[in-house]
Amino acid sequence: MTDAARWKATVHVGGLSQLATSTHVFDAFIPFGDIVEVQVPKADAPNSTDPHKGFAYVEFEDSADAKEAIDNMDQSEFFGKVIKVSPARAPKSADEGLGSRKAIWEQESWLAEHAAEDDVANQANLEEPASDPMQGLEGLDVAGPKPE
Repeated sequence: MTDAARWKATVHVGGLSQLATSTHVFDAFIPFGDIVEVQVPKADAPNSTDPHKGFAYVEFEDSADAKEAIDNMDQSEFFGKVIKVSPARAPKSADEGLGSRKAIWEQESWLAEHAAEDDVANQANLEEPASDPMQGLEGLDVAGPKPE
């Protein structure tokens, strides 16, 4: 399965209770289709008492199963909390967008977006002859103000 197809068959489950585990999430979503994987990201802080970040990803074998899970589980109660189930989005590249280590004007997406604008601006400059700032100064042989 391609990465794009995998992301279409994956749902994001937000608002999970800290009591919920990956097994609980698996059990709740198995009625909608065959599940490939359930990921419940662990909390980042080493001293955190929270077992996870409060969300999960559920990857189904078929994207139709993911849509069915979204239709049935979004805004439902799970371990005493209302969960939000939506299509998962592919993670951004570390080299693209704000927060990357490359300057925005060096990124491919920015260059592609702004290349058309530059072409239009360059075309406009070619159509209009630039005025010469030195035009009309031919008769002057001394710099500075004219003597009276």
